[in-house]
Amino acid sequence: MCEMFAKQDPARYQPITRRLRLNGQSTSVRLEAAFWAIIDEIAADQDISVSAFLSTLHSEVLELYGEPANFTSLLRCSCLVFLEKRQAGQGRDMNRAA
Repeated sequence: MCEMFAKQDPARYQPITRRLRLNGQSTSVRLEAAFWAIIDEIAADQDISVSAFLSTLHSEVLELYGEPANFTSLLRCSCLVFLEKRQAGQGRDMNRAA
């Protein structure tokens, strides 16, 4: 049962740290390569940089709920939302994703 998961390329779950600016502040974010690939795709679909996407997401969450307790968990879950919406056929307009 787990064979399809166990046989995945280890590069997919290799942790990668990216240094970037989040709302003007220099920071670093560590995620698995597979999640960075999805975040890159989300940003490209929105025609913005990854830093701009992450800054916008952080600002919107901050406004709605306050400081996220775990920003990397938020990013991973955002990737899942993106994949779910794409699978449901909602296309490029992720502004309505939630």
